[in-house]
Amino acid sequence: MNYFILAAVFVVYFVLVAYVGYRAWKSTQSTEDFLVAGRSTHPYVMALSYGATFISTAAIVGFGGVAATYGMGILWLAFLNILVGMFIAFVFFGKRTRRMGVNFDTLTFPEFLGRRFDSKFIQYFSGGLIFCAMPIYASVVLIGAARFMESSLLINFNVALLILAVVVCAYVFFGGIKGVMYTDALQGTIMFLGMVFLLVFVYWTLGGVTESHLALTNLASHYPASLAADGGTGWTSFLAFNSTMWWSLVSTMMLGVGIGALSQPQLAVRFMTVKSDRELNRSLLIGALFIGVITGSAYIVGALSNVYFFNNFGKVAIDFVGGNIDSIIPTFISLALPEWFVYIFLLSLLAAAMSTLSAQLHTQGTSLGHDIVEAIKTRKESALEAAKNESSNKNKSSVPITKIGILIGVILAVVLGLILPGSIVALGTSLFMGICAAAFLPVYTAALFWKRTTKAGTIGGILSGTIVSLFLLLFIYKKTAVGLGICQFLTGKAMLIPTMPWCSMDVMLVAVPISAIVTIVVSLLTKPMEKEFVDFAFKGINDYKD
Repeated sequence: MNYFILAAVFVVYFVLVAYVGYRAWKSTQSTEDFLVAGRSTHPYVMALSYGATFISTAAIVGFGGVAATYGMGILWLAFLNILVGMFIAFVFFGKRTRRMGVNFDTLTFPEFLGRRFDSKFIQYFSGGLIFCAMPIYASVVLIGAARFMESSLLINFNVALLILAVVVCAYVFFGGIKGVMYTDALQGTIMFLGMVFLLVFVYWTLGGVTESHLALTNLASHYPASLAADGGTGWTSFLAFNSTMWWSLVSTMMLGVGIGALSQPQLAVRFMTVKSDRELNRSLLIGALFIGVITGSAYIVGALSNVYFFNNFGKVAIDFVGGNIDSIIPTFISLALPEWFVYIFLLSLLAAAMSTLSAQLHTQGTSLGHDIVEAIKTRKESALEAAKNESSNKNKSSVPITKIGILIGVILAVVLGLILPGSIVALGTSLFMGICAAAFLPVYTAALFWKRTTKAGTIGGILSGTIVSLFLLLFIYKKTAVGLGICQFLTGKAMLIPTMPWCSMDVMLVAVPISAIVTIVVSLLTKPMEKEFVDFAFKGINDYKD
């Protein structure tokens, strides 16, 4: 290991991060600056921040490892990331979110839902759910980066977790969302360049595009028997329909992440940081290119790593690393690529981890400080009163409590990172996005597109989605029910329904439809919201019609 090169790379990187963080700190003067960057973010910064928040070490390390195990079929997730996570999110959800956010002067996603339906309870509950669930996602992001530092730099895993957590906490704590977004833009640029080089280098090392994919196809006879028993058919063919692996890939990873991204609070708030729809349009192309390159490269490289391991060690990837999916990409990078690139790629992974983790910590902090504590202080203030008072959010000082929330989030993420089992990165990401989709996707969609939605319908939708998803996770879904052991403790059974496909079907496929049905039925059965309020909510949305 060349410590001089390593030190030089890291010094330059951290100097740049420190400079960007300092600029963000100097320009953060108000609560609005801290929470939504003063609603004046540059399109490039917005696009890279959205993309870097969306794509973390979970995509590179976790889902890259999944690709090495499940095969190229996971490229459908990259397609959904672009179609749903970028195009639909920006064109259909982003513009309406930005306009309604301005109408109601909202600074966070829970506040957006709360003011849209004039309900403090919605804001409290949404903020509390996010604050409690986000540590799961944050911890697996930490784990992904720490695993790479462990395998490539021989740093103790626990020490690596602490280093990452302290660095990220510092610039989020002082710079708020400006610190998050400015550093995201820097880190996103590093990620993009690193992944492009990685993809090109891997194809070159394996003899070219056609040759490497043909070699991967020819490895089908060496596909692990244990995976074949669960539905695997090889790395260039799709999984057996209705098998355990098919449900895991299609429902949990592809749909859970591909569609679940629409209701991610740390992503939705990005739409409120720009001043007009034009900035969103300009951000879309940049963001789509970024996400397509990052995810596509990670998944292709993950699958092709099997060719490298087999050619050099006589084993496929999952066998070579001893069964831990999260170790495949770090091990491959450390062994297959030049030493200098290991350091550069480490920066790419650190950038991916730090960008996503910083957004998660900022979202946790705002959930506690702004959506729970500050909302309780102003519980008697109606949504219209708050929105029409232009200084309502600007003069509030929820920043100190938000910073306490950030510190709590860091501690929880580190603790979970130390106790969670192996092969958890991709699963943890999918589960968090699935819970958010169950709780928020139907009501968020209704808030933007259906003026007949009522407060009672929204509360019913959020509560039903949350309760159903948690029940399924604890008692039905095999990976979590068995892992947590609560079902075993209470009922004496590992899971209540051990038969296919229920034990392998992602909770989102059940919870989201139930939440949507409850939202619609309860809204139709309860009194519509006042026309003045609805008109105010949809003010400026061109296709809104009475």
